[in-house]
Amino acid sequence: MKLGIVGLPNVGKSTLFNAITNAGAQSANYPFCTIEPNVGVVSVPDSRLDKLADMYHPDKYTPAVIEFVDIAGLVKGASKGEGLGNKFLANIREVDAVIHVVRCFVNDDITHVDGSIDPRRDIETINLELIFSDLEMIERRIDRTAKAMKGDKKLAAELEFLKRVKQELENGTLARNIECDESEKEILAQSTLLTAKPVIYACNLSEEDFAGGIESNAGYQAVCEIAQAEGSEVLPICAELEAEIASLDREEKAMFLADLGIEQGGLDLLIQRSYHLLGLISYLTAGKPEVRAWTIKRGTKAPQAAGKIHTDFERGFIRAEVVSFDDLMACGSMTAAKEKGLVRSEGKEFVMQDGDVVLFRFNV
Repeated sequence: MKLGIVGLPNVGKSTLFNAITNAGAQSANYPFCTIEPNVGVVSVPDSRLDKLADMYHPDKYTPAVIEFVDIAGLVKGASKGEGLGNKFLANIREVDAVIHVVRCFVNDDITHVDGSIDPRRDIETINLELIFSDLEMIERRIDRTAKAMKGDKKLAAELEFLKRVKQELENGTLARNIECDESEKEILAQSTLLTAKPVIYACNLSEEDFAGGIESNAGYQAVCEIAQAEGSEVLPICAELEAEIASLDREEKAMFLADLGIEQGGLDLLIQRSYHLLGLISYLTAGKPEVRAWTIKRGTKAPQAAGKIHTDFERGFIRAEVVSFDDLMACGSMTAAKEKGLVRSEGKEFVMQDGDVVLFRFNV
């Protein structure tokens, strides 16, 4: 999963990115590696994997990972090349979802690019630039489809849909909010439109607001209204606080958060919201060689889930031997789970569930 962190300059975007990746570097539960200066890979914390490791004492421990990309700050005119415009937009096209950092804190020492704190205006600024860029892309797609249609009448429906998308964008509607049937959703998914990307609005609050007063923050409330209207996620976060706890070990971090009356840090919450937004779950494989988490779309069937491990597993799929994580833990071992009849043999139509512990049988 690849998440792009975006926002206007001076909203706390890079502070949040640095906190997330520093947490990854310093904590044993969040291994981190640098691919390039603005990209970090952080492992997904999963207590189930820790318990499986305690059970199997594996040679290798492999959690699921998320790649975070700190995308250059956007300014008005980015769609026309202002600032790092084109590079910024190209980077967004490559991510699965967007974490849009919105400044909801007041600090006179940190200037705002527009001179005042107004989350609604800031969100509109970025959305308009993305819409302008999408309009250019959809116009090119319409031209290509119209030319291809001369030899393929089946493209007529696609062309009509693309024209409707263009009209909606011109009216200020984000692509992800355009009503579509299943075939139209497929067309939209192939178009790589920026405003079609799912979004988590990360409201960057002051430490005081974050620890106990987010409901009284007018900026946060404004962002919640916008997100609700478009079906996006909202995450209240304090980038400054995340930076403070980034280098703490697990016990110190838990104590620090408890003193503030906070149950989870921003990174854990951000990962949870991202999985929910993208409809993702994890299944687990376990044994002495390795315990590992595999990320799949909710609703994925067993053969396709097996294909995440290797294409041969999907091609030669025979069956999946499945036990729920909770049942395995309650029994204490795979052998005990089998004796109690809790390990099931599932076929090609089985839909994987979050937390399934699986052994795939295949033959090629």
